[in-house]
Amino acid sequence: MVCMESLLCDEVCPSSPPAVTTEPFGCSNFGSSMYTTKEEYDQALTICMEKEISYLPEPNYLENLSSNNLVIARLKCIQWFIKSAGRLNLSLGTVFYAANYLDRFISMNHCTGWKYWMVELVSVACLSIASKFSDTCNPSLLELQMEDLDHSFEPSTIQRMEMMVLNALGWRLASTTAYSYLELLEWILDSLKPQLHEKLIGRLNKLLLGAISDSKLLDFRPSVVAISALRCSLDKIQLSEATSDNAYLTCLTSLLDHDQKCELVKCHMMMEEQYSSVDFLDNLRVQRDIHCCPSSPTTVLLKNRIIFYDFHVDFSLFKMRDQTIITGINKRKREDDYPN
Repeated sequence: MVCMESLLCDEVCPSSPPAVTTEPFGCSNFGSSMYTTKEEYDQALTICMEKEISYLPEPNYLENLSSNNLVIARLKCIQWFIKSAGRLNLSLGTVFYAANYLDRFISMNHCTGWKYWMVELVSVACLSIASKFSDTCNPSLLELQMEDLDHSFEPSTIQRMEMMVLNALGWRLASTTAYSYLELLEWILDSLKPQLHEKLIGRLNKLLLGAISDSKLLDFRPSVVAISALRCSLDKIQLSEATSDNAYLTCLTSLLDHDQKCELVKCHMMMEEQYSSVDFLDNLRVQRDIHCCPSSPTTVLLKNRIIFYDFHVDFSLFKMRDQTIITGINKRKREDDYPN
């Protein structure tokens, strides 16, 4: 049995802006902004944009997903993150952290024979890690697996997978995701009336959840996705004639370079095409009869769920690129220098 240490690690970024306060799933209770000047805001935005690069999946990740037939498997797992967060009252930030850990881990892996039970095991481990990192009240490993999974794993198996994920990620968990930019977006939207502000943030949350579900948007940086979501939200919500959405967008895009601005145009067009409906998340639901990965022969079927016992799981199937996975707690890998 592997015992889990505290997830508090050495990943400290003194110059980074304070983390976004996480609220229960579906709620974003923004208070007054902590940025008092545009200079402070620009500095915080620049730090986030610099930091996000070090938390992206490996290059060619989308091609990796397609070649291993993992696109649908990933979508099902992201939707499970979202549903589980609602069921367990986890924060929205936890969903985005879990998705980031999942994408980074899979992108580092050069396994060519993925089974769906492997994807689900990694997903359970990622959500467990994310909830411990982001939320104050954490569900048990059994509670995490109560609904919407095709496989069930013993707690000891999940804990071993957590250690493998943590070591693969170098214990670097404070990812900059598209959701991380909500605090920055809130600052430039302070002038809106409360009702309109709440409506805009609600739609923005939905767009960002749809964005992490859509593998086609993995090619874009989180900042580009966040700004595109804001632009889509402003396009759909009727602002007063005295208020121009260009003023809000100019604040955000002023720090983007030419390539990022080109990416912003592409991302916005894709989001407009995909999420034209308010109920776009309904279109992302996955039918349970879609076969995305082959099953494993070494399983026991019980009540329509496949139970994986500890001795069934071969962790050598998870092959990491240029990295030795160490499961011993006292041997965990730490990076000496963390990027800001």
